Amino acid sequence: MGRVVVDVMPKPEILDPQGKAVARALPRLGIDGFVSVRQGRRFELEVDGPVTEEVLAAARQAATTLLSNPVIEDVVHVAAEPSTEPSAQGAA
Repeated sequence: MGRVVVDVMPKPEILDPQGKAVARALPRLGIDGFVSVRQGRRFELEVDGPVTEEVLAAARQAATTLLSNPVIEDVVHVAAEPSTEPSAQGAA
């Protein structure tokens, strides 16, 4: 089984109140060194079989037409995710 990951982020000119809240909270938790935070969304699309170029093209289409709002968001990443399932060779 294959998996395609789609990452969607707010456009740079769009305010990100959740990201700002996280950025303000980090120093209070003793986590320093970060000057900005943007919060986005991640979608994991599983397919029955390998991730082919056709599957990636369909995922890109889904990302731009359904998974994101093109007025306020950018699709920043669409890619196959390496399988985390144990291989058949390693199974006993």
